[in-house]
Amino acid sequence: MEGLYINSSSQDQSYDYSDTTTDYQNYSNITSNYQNNNELNELYFIRDVVTYIIIAVGLPLTLVAIYALYSMVRSEHVAPIYLINLLITDILQFCCMIVQVAPNVVWRIKNIFIFIYLSALFASVYFMVCISLERYLVIAHPLWYRCRRTIKTSVVVCVLVWVLSAVCIVSYYFTDVPITLFAVLLLLPFPLLIFFLVGTLKALSASISVPSDEKRRIVGILVLVLLIYTLLFLPDIIWLLIESYINNDLTIDLLSLIFLSLNPLADSFLYVFMRKGTIDKLLASVCCCRMDSNDISSPSV
Repeated sequence: MEGLYINSSSQDQSYDYSDTTTDYQNYSNITSNYQNNNELNELYFIRDVVTYIIIAVGLPLTLVAIYALYSMVRSEHVAPIYLINLLITDILQFCCMIVQVAPNVVWRIKNIFIFIYLSALFASVYFMVCISLERYLVIAHPLWYRCRRTIKTSVVVCVLVWVLSAVCIVSYYFTDVPITLFAVLLLLPFPLLIFFLVGTLKALSASISVPSDEKRRIVGILVLVLLIYTLLFLPDIIWLLIESYINNDLTIDLLSLIFLSLNPLADSFLYVFMRKGTIDKLLASVCCCRMDSNDISSPSV
């Protein structure tokens, strides 16, 4: 994540970086080595192009998902609060990406948006945990969940996630908290997501109160959340944990940031999986494709 600081810092050398983060000092030597050739410019060019594509594709999809979600809430009177907050974190991340690639933006402004981006990223991880927990309780403990589920409880949980995310990022910025602790906090959801998925699969056979299509939809959501975390967040978390023991590599750092930037784009698919009938349509299309392929491959008599 330290790669967020480098490109912006080169645009305004008069800023006092020691007041915001000490990681820039560790990367200044790397930057000076890259500036002797065109490797640094090529890396940032690739990152910016990928960011442009992600913004152009992901931002309209997220806005459409928010509008469709709003329509679903009005028609069904059910508010998926955690998903709404997850999409809000995605909008914040897109806004920060726009500022990141925008020209002629001073470091002070970019530094503020880096803070917002990291807070939204942190909150995004834990809202995915909340979504998985909610889906797990629907299958494993349906009666308890129906009795305890209230909008007030969900709102309180969302407020806690936002507050704790901001507190963690502020601590990282203005205290001597090591970045490995920040990485550990991001790693904690991994065993929880695995537990929710495994627990849901075990409880499926014993659950009789949930329809079969609802079961498939819930399992699809849990699998997708785990895939998003494993493919997009876990590489950067592992890199944060091991980079202090090996030589810093700006290329790997930027690649991990590119994976993180795909997160808001991937979150749009969560809304698709949460719609009723989506999993059944996908399974039906897969089955039709398999039947067609079998018909083509079967010899005529």
